[in-house]
Amino acid sequence: MANMTLTKTPMPEQEPNVRNHNFKEVALGYTPEMAMEEAKRCLNCKKPKCVEGCPVNIRIPEFIAKVAEGDFQAAYDIITSTNALPALSGRVCPQESQCESKCVRGVKGEPVAIGRLERFVADWYRENVNAMPEKPEPNGCKVAVVGSGPAGLTCAAELAKKGYEVSIFEALHTAGGVLVYGIPEFRLPKAIVANEVKKLQAMGVQVMTDMVIGKVLSIDELFEMGFKAVFVGSGAGLPMFMHIPGEALRGVYSANEYLTRVNLMKAYEESSDTPIIVSKSVAIVGGGNVAMDAARCAKRLGAENVYVVYRRGEAEMPARLEEQHHAKEEGIVFMTLTNPTEILGSEDGRVNGMKCIKMELGEPDASGRRRPIPVEGSEFVLDVDTVIMSLGTSPNPLIRSTTPGLETNKKGCLVVNEECMTTRDQVYAGGDAVTGAATVILAMGAGKKAAAAIDKAMKG
Repeated sequence: MANMTLTKTPMPEQEPNVRNHNFKEVALGYTPEMAMEEAKRCLNCKKPKCVEGCPVNIRIPEFIAKVAEGDFQAAYDIITSTNALPALSGRVCPQESQCESKCVRGVKGEPVAIGRLERFVADWYRENVNAMPEKPEPNGCKVAVVGSGPAGLTCAAELAKKGYEVSIFEALHTAGGVLVYGIPEFRLPKAIVANEVKKLQAMGVQVMTDMVIGKVLSIDELFEMGFKAVFVGSGAGLPMFMHIPGEALRGVYSANEYLTRVNLMKAYEESSDTPIIVSKSVAIVGGGNVAMDAARCAKRLGAENVYVVYRRGEAEMPARLEEQHHAKEEGIVFMTLTNPTEILGSEDGRVNGMKCIKMELGEPDASGRRRPIPVEGSEFVLDVDTVIMSLGTSPNPLIRSTTPGLETNKKGCLVVNEECMTTRDQVYAGGDAVTGAATVILAMGAGKKAAAAIDKAMKG
């Protein structure tokens, strides 16, 4: 019998004033009973619009129907027929603007909790089965994947299934890309990412870390080593700054650097020797998901005051509503319609406050959002000792500068055709290296599309 409740089955969570002192996962996940109850809210539409809203085209009504029956193994098999990383996308994918935004239950209430159900199924499988896949019969064709983020992992998984001998080249010392250096432990436990990498290795994928392509090896040298195609999923790790006075002071971080120190280098552990400033008051400049992650990390590292400083209004914030909600619950202060003009320093070169000015919204700019305009005479100084710039990122120029014939656009992103091929023959690309900073699930979709294009080209 269908569950016609208008609201989603609530997801158990840690209490805000408990979780903001630890790095354990905030959302605790559904029990089997909760998952089955929520699954019964799905109407199993004949023309499911939710599937159209999914970048990797998960067979959503089919897997949810199996959850409602309590057949979680079948649900897992259905999900993984199109999505190689359900435990990851179930946690960090913005379902509210994709699959769930298309759900008909959202017309007169809340949509079905598709993301929560996807996470439940993936977690159930890992905790109860976790069988490693068998290595497919090799087809004798070698493909190199540059970067082990969501685009690279997905591309490698899709190609490995077809028998390709895949080698992943990761610049950092741990595989996972942004999944391990950018997304905090309390949103995506690193053990889950490591388990997905382990599955790839069971399929025969070779994962090589500390391999900076463009320095250790060039794209051309990869072809000389016998690789027939190269997929570039190197992400967008080059941070942007405001270019205001004081950005060179001690205590000013890019969000990328700050999160890498916290997440990948585990600065939050007492035994860690990772250098990071223990702050009393922190300002995070920006309003995206990365800004929320940095703010919530700063709070967990012991900061008494954490401010998100954003030049537009809260309605214009690009961060997921769930992330904003969790941040506010944890004591993060939102200072909207506020923009920094200068970072002040002490005699020893450390951050000692930040000059700001209040803003008001004018006419829409090229992005479609209303342009922020300074309010004359509204300057003030925010008392902070650390400033984290979270203004977006762009692709690192290393690969394009060491690969002749590889074209980029004015933002430094690789130019690709509909088949994900760059301007170099048999060099493919996807994810943030092509789009600039975007979502995990879009990068996964690009990796999947590129794998299909590589397979088509190799067979042709």
